[in-house]
Amino acid sequence: MRKPRTLPIAKPPSPAPEVINGERYFRQIANALPHIVWTARPDGWVDYVNQQGVTYTGLVLNQLSGWGWEQIYHPDDLGTAVDGWRNAIKTGSAFEIEFRMKRGADGAYRWFLCRALPFKDANGDILKWFGTSTDIEDQKQAQTSAERANRAKSDFVSSMSHELRSPLNAILGFAQLMASDSPPPPPSQQASIDQILKAGWHLLELINEVLDLARIEAGQASLSPEPVSVAETLRECHCMIEQQALKRGVRMRFPLLNFPCFVLADRTRLKQILLNLLSNAIKYNREQGAVEVQCSVTMGNRVRLSVHDSGAGMDPERLAQLFQPFNRLGQEAGPEEGTGIGLVVVKHLVELMGGTIGAESAVGVGSVFWVELGAASPPELKDESAVLTATANAQPDKHPEIHTLLYVEDNPANLKLVEQLIGRRADMRLLTAVTGALGIELARTSLPEVVVMDIHLPDINGIEALRFLHEDPQTTHIPVIALSANAMPRDVEKGIKAGFFRYLTKPIKLNEFMEALDAALAATKLGSVHSQ
Repeated sequence: MRKPRTLPIAKPPSPAPEVINGERYFRQIANALPHIVWTARPDGWVDYVNQQGVTYTGLVLNQLSGWGWEQIYHPDDLGTAVDGWRNAIKTGSAFEIEFRMKRGADGAYRWFLCRALPFKDANGDILKWFGTSTDIEDQKQAQTSAERANRAKSDFVSSMSHELRSPLNAILGFAQLMASDSPPPPPSQQASIDQILKAGWHLLELINEVLDLARIEAGQASLSPEPVSVAETLRECHCMIEQQALKRGVRMRFPLLNFPCFVLADRTRLKQILLNLLSNAIKYNREQGAVEVQCSVTMGNRVRLSVHDSGAGMDPERLAQLFQPFNRLGQEAGPEEGTGIGLVVVKHLVELMGGTIGAESAVGVGSVFWVELGAASPPELKDESAVLTATANAQPDKHPEIHTLLYVEDNPANLKLVEQLIGRRADMRLLTAVTGALGIELARTSLPEVVVMDIHLPDINGIEALRFLHEDPQTTHIPVIALSANAMPRDVEKGIKAGFFRYLTKPIKLNEFMEALDAALAATKLGSVHSQ
């Protein structure tokens, strides 16, 4: 009997020998690496994990393939990892994320850094994903320990500062009372009081600078980078330092900038940096000496500010010891008081703002200290055309109700900008304050319908000022809008949690700014000032 004829079953084509050899060679290399290595199809389906992955997880390839690796992720990290991976697949872009992965031997979770790159053909289509997962648990532990140590140091310094300030307040207070007695103290006693006051104020300066340095080193320095006018900042510093120069008979020369020059910096901290360099240039100058400030644009779109003095200068050995804490470079026995911390703080602040600082000196000639920061474009209005159109189309109210807006801001450019914006509204008048304390006082005396508050102010920050306004029955009902260059999500979240009606970020978006003002005015009428 003849057997029934059957059709041959089609088999998938065998991979070419060079493909098999190439894959075998790749897996040999992957198994020799100290990292988990894996590959995936274009759609993200994992199709290979090296021996390190199998050993760490305690799972075989069949258990890890596809989306099986989800079972070994920490539950708190799974959503972020999956969303990030799916977005990378969708966009065809490189992928990098940190997550915790369970170890098969004991069920412990360890931190891993996962990186994946797509391999594409000539048309840009993904052929394969290649990825690595590297154990970073030790680095994470070290980072956590460092952060914990920084917090502990910051807490200690803050506590120490408070404990030192309390008795120092009494010393300086009673010494000033004694100096102002009527009749005045005899000359011998007055000389002793003057020495107490001199030492007390110096100790207060030291406490402030040590605390500032500790905050910076602990990563707690509050910075608000924004375009800052070099000309305006130099003018303010000139006014603040002029009396010190006149007292020493030191001539000062500042540049006349005939072009708009802006740097990306924190305005308050930039003034702190320049005032420190100018003060040192005067303090360690010769009698009837000179200080000259220069401004130039350097390579890489950078702005250099240089402070030249005609002092004694430094030899190379002392110059190399600059920017060391508590090192006064042999001036400890000199007539000029100092802490040896100021330049260290300056260096940290410059570097936090993405800048560089340096010095040059020659004995008998003088020294020059320079700071370089990134150049910035002048502040610009965003969405201006839309606001202009809306303003032009709006029907003017012949008898508008006039509302008062108080703007608390120390940056002249931002003050002018908001002044122009409010000038377009016939229903509003503007009050301004350049410090938090003045803003609080104006709010209490003028009772504006709305307050717009910068966060980084020269005396207290905007969040502290907000707290004072909320605690005062006279001003607790006034909606306060934050307008800040602190634009990170955590900054916005912190501001809303503190009780700001809205939290707007710089640069100003005009539609958003005007809408926030209208919403605040509406809330004032309704008696509701909760965050929206």
